[in-house]
Amino acid sequence: MGSEPASRAAKVSLLRWLRRQLRQPEPLREHLEAAIENDDPAEARRVVARFAFTDTQRRHVGRLLEEWERELLGDVDDLKPPGAT
Repeated sequence: MGSEPASRAAKVSLLRWLRRQLRQPEPLREHLEAAIENDDPAEARRVVARFAFTDTQRRHVGRLLEEWERELLGDVDDLKPPGAT
């Protein structure tokens, strides 16, 4: 079979980090996981904003979200024909 989409690696990193930081499943964490599984970084950012993360945690999760968004955009760019902008 084919390889997984590039965004899968970023999603896995993001989910692993969140599960380590947010050990107890709760509605907000579940909502965030659903946003990630549904490839919705905008919703994930809205949910993340509601957590009481430290500045360091917030910067880290922000970088993970940025990486995920870049990979999602890369997936879209990969579908364009050569020479398309």
